[in-house]
Parts: sequence; structure tokens; C-alpha cells
Amino acid sequence: MNLTSLMRPTYLAGAFAFCAVLLAGCVDSSGPILPDSQAVFGQRLKLQLYSVRNGYAHDPERATYTWNGALYAKAGGGTHDVAAFSAHAFEGGDYLIQSVPANKAQKTEYALLRRLAEGAYLVIAVDEADADEATRAAFCKHDGGAACRIATREQLFAFARATAARRKTNGGLAIRLPDEPEPPARRALPPHRQR
Repeated sequence: MNLTSLMRPTYLAGAFAFCAVLLAGCVDSSGPILPDSQAVFGQRLKLQLYSVRNGYAHDPERATYTWNGALYAKAGGGTHDVAAFSAHAFEGGDYLIQSVPANKAQKTEYALLRRLAEGAYLVIAVDEADADEATRAAFCKHDGGAACRIATREQLFAFARATAARRKTNGGLAIRLPDEPEPPARRALPPHRQR
């Protein structure tokens, strides 16, 4: 499953419920094009995820990711084919999410992560349809697939700016959950209390 399938109503959209229901409009690349990722959400990220359609949250799912020094790698729950992602500061307080698929033959996809409130984020697929015709003609390659294939940071930023300007409300909802504390260690009973 890639970012596109994450937003299908039958899957939740994972950690970042990435590619809104419109499969053909997503922007992807043959590999990651955003370098220098950092652990912007800390070492461990536990999320409650939903797809958002028509103002309602659907398809609840939980996922846990851990920072491996370069990416947030899936540690449990969530979708099966998104192995990892990175988050990169973008304009207007948003982040660009770069999905790394589990299957190396699949493509890398992109989404905007917009903070709604402390610990709550809207995830919106970067969509070629949001850009004007000149941008699409200059930057999109359709190599036998429906998605717009890009190759550079400049191209990604052009489409991400266009998507950010649309102020969409459908996409994915990611709510950060606190890590559960370690269960307290069991103390041995004093000898006079043991049976």
C-alpha cells in the first residue's frame, strides 16, 4: 500500500493518511527527493489515525513509528506497505511528508501535514490538480501511471504550494497519543507476607 491507498475508504490512511480519495492527482517520485530528515516529532510517535471525508472522521486505526536515525519507521499497527516516512519543515508552519514504501518498486509520495491543534494534524495529499496548467505541463511526467511523476525539490515545492493554497479539509487526521508508561515493576513481598 502506498500513500494513494492509504486514503482509500477501506484503509485508513495512516500516519499520515496521505493521498486523498483522488488517486490520479497524487504527486510522486521514483525515490525520495527530500534529504536531511530529522526527528521533528521525537524518538517515538504513536498515532490515532482517521480518514476525513465530508467533515467526518472514518476508518480509525493506530500506528506507532520510531526514529531510526533517518526516518520514522513503522514499529506496529497501521498500514502494511508504508515502511517509513520523513517530515520536513515547509512554509506557513506546515510540514512536507515524504512516504517511503515497503516495496522498493513502489513510488515515494508526498503530503502536507497541517497542525490543527496541539497533537492533531490534517494530512493532505500533494495533488497535481491543485496547480495551474503551466506548472503541470512543465513539471509532470506521466510515465505509464496516473500520478504526476516529479524529480526535483523545486517541482515538489511548486505542487505543495498549490495544494497548501487550496485549504482542503478532506484527507487524513492524525492525533498524537502519549506513550504508555512502563508498567511498574512488581515488588517482591516481604518474607513474612509470602505464602
